Amino acid sequence: MQITNISEAKASLSYLIKKVQETDEPVIIGKAGEPVAVLTAYKKNASPRQLGGSWEGKVKMSADFDSIDEEISDSFYNSSLFPDES
Repeated sequence: MQITNISEAKASLSYLIKKVQETDEPVIIGKAGEPVAVLTAYKKNASPRQLGGSWEGKVKMSADFDSIDEEISDSFYNSSLFPDES
C-alpha cells in the first residue's frame, strides 16, 4: 500500500487515481506523518441490491404513503401552542 503526503497527492492526483484504478490497491494520504485519508477505486455494483430476508412479502407500502393528511397538516401549521406573531 502506497503512502503519500497531502502536497504530493495534490501534485500527482491524476497519477494516483490512475494507479488506484489499475492496481486496485488503495493509497494512504497522510499529514505530518499520520494517515488521514484513503484513496480507493470506485466499484460499481454489477447488479442492483436485492432486498429479501425474513420480512420479504410481509410488508406492504400503502399507495397513499406519501400523501399529506390535511388534519395533521392543519394541526401542525396552525397550532395554538405557537400562534402566528405577524
